Amino acid sequence: MNGTGIAARKIIAVHLNYPSRAAQRGRTPAQPSYFLKPTSSISESGATIERPAGAELLAFEGEIALVIGEPARRVTPEEGWRHVASVTAANDFGLYDLRAADKGSNVRSKGGDGFTPLGPRLIDAASVAPDALRVRTWVNGELVQEDTSATLLFPFGRLIADLSQLITLETGDVILTGTPAGSSVVLPGDVVEVEVDAPDVPGAPSTGRLVTTVAAGNVPFGDFGAVPAVDEQQRIEAWGDEAALAAAIAAGRATSGDRSRHGEAKAAPPTDELRALLASVGTATLSVQLRKRGYTDVFLEGVRADRPGSRVVGAARTLRLIPFRPDLFERRGSGYNPQKLIFDTVGPGEVIVIEARGERGTGTVGDVLALRAQVRGAAGIVTDGGTRDVEAVAALDIPTFSQGPHPSVLGRRHVPWETDVAIACGGAAVEPGDLIVGDDDGVIVIPPALAWDVARDAAAQEAEDEWIARQVAAGASVDGLFPMNAEWRARFEADTAAPARGSGA
Repeated sequence: MNGTGIAARKIIAVHLNYPSRAAQRGRTPAQPSYFLKPTSSISESGATIERPAGAELLAFEGEIALVIGEPARRVTPEEGWRHVASVTAANDFGLYDLRAADKGSNVRSKGGDGFTPLGPRLIDAASVAPDALRVRTWVNGELVQEDTSATLLFPFGRLIADLSQLITLETGDVILTGTPAGSSVVLPGDVVEVEVDAPDVPGAPSTGRLVTTVAAGNVPFGDFGAVPAVDEQQRIEAWGDEAALAAAIAAGRATSGDRSRHGEAKAAPPTDELRALLASVGTATLSVQLRKRGYTDVFLEGVRADRPGSRVVGAARTLRLIPFRPDLFERRGSGYNPQKLIFDTVGPGEVIVIEARGERGTGTVGDVLALRAQVRGAAGIVTDGGTRDVEAVAALDIPTFSQGPHPSVLGRRHVPWETDVAIACGGAAVEPGDLIVGDDDGVIVIPPALAWDVARDAAAQEAEDEWIARQVAAGASVDGLFPMNAEWRARFEADTAAPARGSGA
């Protein structure tokens, strides 16, 4: 039950019902079709809903919601409206990133906690005609949807009659009646408002504005189920159409070239065990193991710790900067640009990696953004550009690696262009999800598929190197010892196989 007193046993939603939305989709259904939403998705006006970590395409859909009064079973279209007790505003949020995983069911893509805000007030159905209702939606104060129930492909009575042929509609059940054109993607920090009213009815009854704020989730999906993934068509449909997607890219609210649009699976986040193993070995040792596997260009050249002694291990989130140009910076650099977006959405254990083309003549991260990443739980920040406010940044807990300090702002040399794409940082290719390890020797990138083998072999190599160092400290020559010949190898294996003194063995 939410603040309106609605105690639904089920929520049934209509796929397409407004001609304006059908035109966007390029298809007009001959008959209505439906999907179910769990009642745990209901939330109240003023609630905050979460866009899950790793997801990109959370979309709103302002709708008119019908609340059933007297139960309906096998009623006619003419009788259907009589079974509606009240109407209210609804927002049918959906996560396009999980549509493919749902295979048409919409269970996860539409069923997330809080994904069905309702309210804040009810309009008595007896006080209005079913074709006299208007629905409007605002995003951050801008009107983005407006339509009326007079235009519906399938009027309310027909929906109730159709559903009641097989399903008993019970008191309190909610029917979401479709959304008009204008549905689009919202980002963390956005505020969405939906209102249903009857402006031509005496007294102009209204639900008031149903307010929902979007927040960024920080708990990544596990590796035991489908993870968020989108392709070009999903991106277009989520934003509304190709023109809307292009406008969002131009405004810096969407990015082009996201690896998910090419159908590539996102790498599972590294486990705590893998992180600990990578943290236990040096980047110099890791580079040797990668070189043995044919990976020679894995060091981010010129990138060093802003605070000596820092160490970073985590999965890459990437940001690409392009050379400064006034018109491009005006288009993509102002407002909630890709740089701010990635610092606002980085998840726990992730490392922000910035491609600045090795340009040291300006800062690419400063104290405020570094603090934001720290608060979000990020594992670190790596850039082949400069760091502003380096003293303040170095004093934070979050490790940062860069080409060194520079006081200038980003816009002196760069335009923040896109996030979560393959980039070149310090001359090394970095994909989202790659493992990033950094220490006082520098920063290295490890493909996820190799991470476990490289980490285990590097740990074994360091154990050998430590044993060799003890022999050298005791006066042994490096000839035949480094690397070990057969004789020294036999001594090493005998030494390390023997039980430690004092162990009681």
